[in-house]
Amino acid sequence: MSERLWVNPRQPQTLYLAQMLMYFRGGLSLLFLLLAGNSASLLGSSALYSAFVLLETVGLIAAAYGIANEKKWGYQLGVVAAVAPLVVAGLRVFGDGGLDVLFDNLVPIMFDIALVALLLHPMSVDYRRIWFS
Repeated sequence: MSERLWVNPRQPQTLYLAQMLMYFRGGLSLLFLLLAGNSASLLGSSALYSAFVLLETVGLIAAAYGIANEKKWGYQLGVVAAVAPLVVAGLRVFGDGGLDVLFDNLVPIMFDIALVALLLHPMSVDYRRIWFS
């Protein structure tokens, strides 16, 4: 009988912290989406922004669950879900927003960079390569 975990403290600290950060980011994104309603969005269209945030939230939570259960799909989904907001922010900075967009979203961007760094850390990559199925 296999045990399903939401977090796995037996993994290296980089993957454990990445799981915690993914749950935290997913929960906060969902909370802000529910509280913000139809306010100004990062992607221009409110419906497009809501769909992106919902997809990101589901991706982060599913990835954290997959990583906790040592699944390769969870790790791959985690990397995609962590990089996607950085790509969107980069497109906005180099698009019409300029550096104002960067400074307005500095804290979320820093969390996204930290998550990518935790997932792509050599300790995480080696553990995934050896133990994930």
